[in-house]
Amino acid sequence: MKNLSLSLLAALSILASCNNDENSNTEPEVVVNENPGTFKEIGSITIGGEAAAEISAYCEKTKRLFTVNNSGVNQIDVIDISDPTKPLKIGKIDLVSYEGAANSVSVFDGKLAVALESTVNKQGNGKVVIFNTSDYSLIKQVTVGALPDMITFSPDGKFIMTANEGEPNADYTQDPNGTISIIETSSYNVTTLDFTSFAGQAAALVKDGFRISKFAKTSFAQDIEPEYITISDDSKTAWVTLQENNGVAKVDLTSKTITAIYPLGLKDYNTTENAIDVSDSDSKIAFNPWKVKGLYMPDAISHFTLNNTPYFVTANEGDAREYTAYTDVKRMKNMTLDATAFPDAATLKLDTNLGRLNLVADLGDTDGDGDLDQMVSFGGRSFSIWNGNTGKIVFDSKNDVDKKTNELGTYDDKRSDDKGSEPEAVVAAKMGSQNILFVGLERSDAFMVYDATNPTSPQYLQTVKTGDAPEGILFIPASKSPTKRSLLVVSSEGDGSVKIYQPDLK
Repeated sequence: MKNLSLSLLAALSILASCNNDENSNTEPEVVVNENPGTFKEIGSITIGGEAAAEISAYCEKTKRLFTVNNSGVNQIDVIDISDPTKPLKIGKIDLVSYEGAANSVSVFDGKLAVALESTVNKQGNGKVVIFNTSDYSLIKQVTVGALPDMITFSPDGKFIMTANEGEPNADYTQDPNGTISIIETSSYNVTTLDFTSFAGQAAALVKDGFRISKFAKTSFAQDIEPEYITISDDSKTAWVTLQENNGVAKVDLTSKTITAIYPLGLKDYNTTENAIDVSDSDSKIAFNPWKVKGLYMPDAISHFTLNNTPYFVTANEGDAREYTAYTDVKRMKNMTLDATAFPDAATLKLDTNLGRLNLVADLGDTDGDGDLDQMVSFGGRSFSIWNGNTGKIVFDSKNDVDKKTNELGTYDDKRSDDKGSEPEAVVAAKMGSQNILFVGLERSDAFMVYDATNPTSPQYLQTVKTGDAPEGILFIPASKSPTKRSLLVVSSEGDGSVKIYQPDLK
C-alpha cells in the first residue's frame, strides 16, 4: 500500500506542476509526505574558486540552474539539474558586453533576470538584463539605481524588483542614493524610489533603533542602503532590508511607493539566552552574557502568511562600513568607556574578554560626553521573525545559531570578535502544512532548518554542513522539482560549490 500511495502522490504532483507558474507562492501545494528535518546532500558541482557560486535561480521549464560566477570571469553559469544527483554545467551567459557585473539572478516563466552593477562606474546606475532561459537570447535590458544588489520577480510575474545599495566610493566623493527599482514586465517601464521623503523622520527613526551614520558628507537618502527584497504572495507588498541602517522598508507595489520604514532596535546580549562568544583570542568557545547590545542589521529577508497575518523573516548578519574617508568599526579595547557604566573597564578590555570585539564606532555615547555609555556591536547572530504589518519583533533565535553550529563542529571561533556565524541567507517555504525556515550561515558553513508554523515559537529541526561560505539558498518545491521532491540548493562563494539537498519521505 505504501508504494501505491507514493505513486499516486507522484502522479498528482506531476499534474499540478504542469498548471503552475514558476516562483509563485500562491499555487496549490503538491502534497508530498516529506520530513523537513531530514535534508541530506544528494548532488554537488564546483564551478570555480572564490566568488564562483554566489546566487542561483531555477527554471522549471528547462530544469536548469543559473548561477552567478564572478571568479575571475563575468558570467552566469548554466547547470542542468534534470538529475539533481548529477548536476552538469552545460553553458554560460557572458556578461562582459553589458558593462556590468552580476550580483543576483531570478527566474519566472522561462525568463532570467540579472542584476548588474556598473563596471564603468560602480556608483553609476546599474542594469537589469533579461534573457530567455532556453537559448540564453537577450529579451530586454533596462536601467535601475546604483549597485543593484538583489533582484526578484513578484510571485505573479508582473514585477521585477531590485534593491539598489548605492554604496559610496572610497573617499565619499560619489555617494548615490540608495534606491528600490520596480520594473513592470508588461512594458519594462521602470520606477525607481529613494528615501528622500523620510528625511524629516530621521530623528524619530534613530530614537527607535534605526541607524544613520554620523559622517557629515552624506544625506539621509544617500545613507540608506537597500540590500534584499521579499514580496508578498499576492504581489502587492514588498519588504526590503536596509542592512547598514538596521531597518526594513515596506513598499506598496500597487501605488509604487515606500509606505514605511521599520527600525529594528537593539538586541541585548546581557542575558543567559542571548549569551555570546566574543573573543577570538581566548583559545576556547565560551558563551557568556556580556553588557553589549547588537544591531540586527539583516541581510536576506523572506516571508510567510499565517491566519491572514504577514510575517517577514530576517537573517541578522550585520555589516560595517569600511572606506578610506569613513570607517564605522573599532575594537572595543581602543575605545573609552564611561567609568560609571563600566567600572570594570580595564578587565573588560582584555583580549580574552571584550577587548577584541568590533563595535559600531559612532554609537553608544548616549550623553554626548565623548565616552561609551553602552557598547553596540554588529549583527544579531540570529534570525528573527517580525510582524509584516507593524514591524514589531515576534521571535528571535537568541544564541541558537552559534550554539548549534558549535555542536556540529563548524563554528569558526576566529569570527567570535566580529559577527559570529553571520546568518546571511533565509528562505521561508511551505512543506505540506508546515512553514519551514532555512537559514544559511556564511561563517559556519551550514544551514539550519526550523518549523515556524507557530511564528512565536519556531521548532529547531536540523543543522546541515554546506560548502565554504554559503551565500544563496534556493528552495525548489516538489511541484517544480525535476524529481517531484522538495530540493534545497545552496550556492557557496568561498569554494564555488553548488550543493543540492533533499529530505527523506516520512
